[in-house]
Amino acid sequence: MTVEQGIIDKLTKKFQISYLEVLNESHMHSVPVNSETHFKVTIVSSDFEGKRLIQRQRLVNQLLSEELAGPVHALAQHTYTPEEWNKKNGLSPDSPNCLGGGSK
Repeated sequence: MTVEQGIIDKLTKKFQISYLEVLNESHMHSVPVNSETHFKVTIVSSDFEGKRLIQRQRLVNQLLSEELAGPVHALAQHTYTPEEWNKKNGLSPDSPNCLGGGSK
């Protein structure tokens, strides 16, 4: 199983998700081709109702602690309630360009 698929599986088993996007953004960084080291996760869940942003991100970090201790170097998180997501018109921010250069 790929790291990306493992992240998807864990998130979908833990949270009541109305929208999930997991993007492997490793190609935007100075890593070997086909790496799985940099990810962007956009997750919309009613489980985030009443939780501050830091609490949401801690939940995700705890769930993915194994990946973050190993193959995943960076995890950009965009965590929303369904109401927040609707206000965003279903759009999460673009990731910035890597300052370290392109792929090897």
